[in-house]
Amino acid sequence: MSRDAFDSETFRRAAQKAVDRLIGYLDDIERRPVLSALAPGGLRAALPSAAPEDPEPIETAIDEVFDRIAPGLTHWNHPGFFAYFASSASAPGILGEMMAAAFNANAMLWRTAPAATELEIVTLDWLRQAIGLPEPRFGVIQDTASTSTLVALAAARGTVTEWDTRRFGLAGGPRLRLYTSQEAHSSVEKAAIVLGIGQEGVVRIPVDDEFRMRPDALAEAIDKDLSGGSRPFAVVASVGTTSTTSIDPVPAIAAIAERHHLWLHVDAAYAGSAAIEPSLRFLMNGVDRADSLVVNPHKWMFVPVDLSVLYTRRPEAVRSALSLVPDYLQTPEQAGAPNLMDYGVALGRRFRALKLWLVLKAFGRRGIADRIREHVRLASLFRSWVEADPRFEVCAPQPLSVVCFRLRQGTDEQNQALIDAVNATGEVYLSHTRLHNRLVLRLAIGSLRTEERHVRRAWELLSA
Repeated sequence: MSRDAFDSETFRRAAQKAVDRLIGYLDDIERRPVLSALAPGGLRAALPSAAPEDPEPIETAIDEVFDRIAPGLTHWNHPGFFAYFASSASAPGILGEMMAAAFNANAMLWRTAPAATELEIVTLDWLRQAIGLPEPRFGVIQDTASTSTLVALAAARGTVTEWDTRRFGLAGGPRLRLYTSQEAHSSVEKAAIVLGIGQEGVVRIPVDDEFRMRPDALAEAIDKDLSGGSRPFAVVASVGTTSTTSIDPVPAIAAIAERHHLWLHVDAAYAGSAAIEPSLRFLMNGVDRADSLVVNPHKWMFVPVDLSVLYTRRPEAVRSALSLVPDYLQTPEQAGAPNLMDYGVALGRRFRALKLWLVLKAFGRRGIADRIREHVRLASLFRSWVEADPRFEVCAPQPLSVVCFRLRQGTDEQNQALIDAVNATGEVYLSHTRLHNRLVLRLAIGSLRTEERHVRRAWELLSA
């Protein structure tokens, strides 16, 4: 009997079946409803309450995945997925995930996965060059932007010289203050909670008419806290806010952070990928002055979830904040070879670099840039349809591939009813946000499989 669940020949047949069904799933995905009709608890009730006592045929289990489980998913790969920020898995990225699972490398130490560690360093330098980020920048892969921001702010907290937060925590230390926009992602506030800064330690800075952080309000807030005895330590700017994809004035924010010796972290989780297109390189203006930057290739670079990249020009601060190496993890190479576990919260690290490397190899910089440029064009086209219809209004600038709009005379309830009706068709999926305390619809284009006809169909459903 094979030590594995099945022998090599069984594995080969099962793998071929799984790949065939995966390809069929992707080929047919447009015919599936984006949103599942599954009711809460529906799948759980349909499955056995305990694992089987004896082996079952793997072919049967594979069929069950596609026939019973997949219909209960929201299909992020669907070309009509216009909610949040699309995350579509490309074929090269899927292959990378498969091979990474087979290798099962844990890239915590250089010794435990030398090639995985060095491929990560090489691949992130390729990405750095592609988006126009200057040298030197140390890159390390995290799972999501939430973790990247948490790691960056842990490093920022560690730079507070008046108190050893690593050793003593925050009890007895200064009252720390972190500054970010009213439009910043919730992960900034969550990081503050985890790091002991607390929600009261997060100062939300007002925005201008284009939903960008106001540097004058930031400077005023810092001065006020200094006068009141608090200790400012970090600023988080956004390049592509979650609601509207607005771009904070990073150069002006950087000047204020530098004046007060504050850590500047830039959240470019969505928009950072777009800088790979030369006409959108302006997104990186001022980012060279940031202490850290997060970019998510799993959002707009067709890499399967999850893969977030944290860049920093102060890797020693990140390592100082988070490195903890017990005896059993010390190796002879650690003086000259990086142990990437030192630059994050997790000890275990998946071989995520492989899927990003394959995507960059298979598409090339130009291939990714062409698709991003097309998405921005499609968003501009959709915006033009909204502007031409007197029943609707555009509610925010559209610097990239997200359009915020609503019924001009409609109440929040009427706008919600519209989005619910459109989503109920199963053809498209849109999300919403709130701007100026009004419910606003968002159409976000970013799927690898989205074409103009899908965007046009979304508008037909909305404007019918």
